[in-house]
Amino acid sequence: MPDPTTGTANPAWTDPDCPVARALDLVGDRWSLLVVRDAMDGARSFTDFQRRTGIARNILTDRLRKLTAHGILAQRSAPSGRRLHYVLTDTGRDLFPVLLTLRQWGERHAFAPGEPHSTLVDEHGARVPDVRPAGADGALLDAGTTFVRKTGRG
Repeated sequence: MPDPTTGTANPAWTDPDCPVARALDLVGDRWSLLVVRDAMDGARSFTDFQRRTGIARNILTDRLRKLTAHGILAQRSAPSGRRLHYVLTDTGRDLFPVLLTLRQWGERHAFAPGEPHSTLVDEHGARVPDVRPAGADGALLDAGTTFVRKTGRG
């Protein structure tokens, strides 16, 4: 199957039939998701991303190039016209529920009880409620109530 970003076959897919594996091939390293997180939080310039993440310049350059090549970020002229800024594309904004779910998992499992952490709030300052996937009938879904339907290939 062609790479959705280039239209050509990509033999480098970790698992060509699995959407999770393909997504991780695109954004699964630590720094890529932190760059996307910060873009969602208003970072635009190379300096913004470097300051917020502490990432080394060469790694940040690589991740910004990769995220741009895969259509997750786009480069736009800054208001001054002298520099380029990075902005999320629709594809990049589609990662919001992924980061939200990862954040909420982290709140539950990566902190000791009572340990302080940042909180995601909506435009009115209310805490964003927990994401709970539900089926067409409204019943909550989890790993015990779903299965993967494999492709006919291989």
